[in-house]
Amino acid sequence: MSSVEESQPLITHLIELRNRLLRCVIFIAVVFLALVYFANDIYHLIATPLLEAMPRGATMIATNVVSPFFTPIKLTILASVFLSVPFLLYQIWAFVAPALYQHEKRLVYPLLISSTILFYVGVAFAYYVVFPLVFSFLSSTSPDGVVMATDISSYLDFVLTLFMAFGVCFEVPVAIILLCWAGITTPNSLQEKRPYIIVAAFVIGMLLTPPDIFSQTLLAVPMCLLFELGVMCARFYTPKENNQEETNSEQEKTSQSSVEK
Repeated sequence: MSSVEESQPLITHLIELRNRLLRCVIFIAVVFLALVYFANDIYHLIATPLLEAMPRGATMIATNVVSPFFTPIKLTILASVFLSVPFLLYQIWAFVAPALYQHEKRLVYPLLISSTILFYVGVAFAYYVVFPLVFSFLSSTSPDGVVMATDISSYLDFVLTLFMAFGVCFEVPVAIILLCWAGITTPNSLQEKRPYIIVAAFVIGMLLTPPDIFSQTLLAVPMCLLFELGVMCARFYTPKENNQEETNSEQEKTSQSSVEK
């Protein structure tokens, strides 16, 4: 086989990858154009938990001249990517699916859907549960004579960090299933390490959230519950070695039947 013939499949995959990346960029751009008119409204929606917790008469401020314009635009771009996640994951799935075995497809497809849902649930949990409690606590601890006036750019960076922290931490069940499927660990082994995992959850909550016990607990407790859910679901997935043995046996049976014919 010539080198030209060997390079053709690689070129074909690169062209397909380019086309799918282009579709992702176009889709995000279309969503952004649909949302950019409402950029200020989107920022106000994200800022509502803080505005409701601030003392009467207090407002948010902009310490940079261009912040009132660029901060809502930055949030709108990130919101466009956030809303485009299902389409982006579909493009990734469509690109890698032809190279997967049937048992791998049965594993990856539900994990893609569940990981997307869990990430959205984590973000929603942060917005509707964590933010009101955290901002109320922080507002009540302001010293006398100090007016709470948060910079809009700093606030955006703060909430995006929390959104990402809760969204990623809510992926615990998916991570556990993948670890058990790959044969790195087992559900029984994870159950034996439950006390250490609970401590680790509170340490992660302490590192990723503001320095208050409320937000730390609100992140650690769901992680512990999701850990139990992940261990329970991992029992229904066969380790990777067993799947590979099944695939090899199926290939041997197919080759034997072809030889007999």
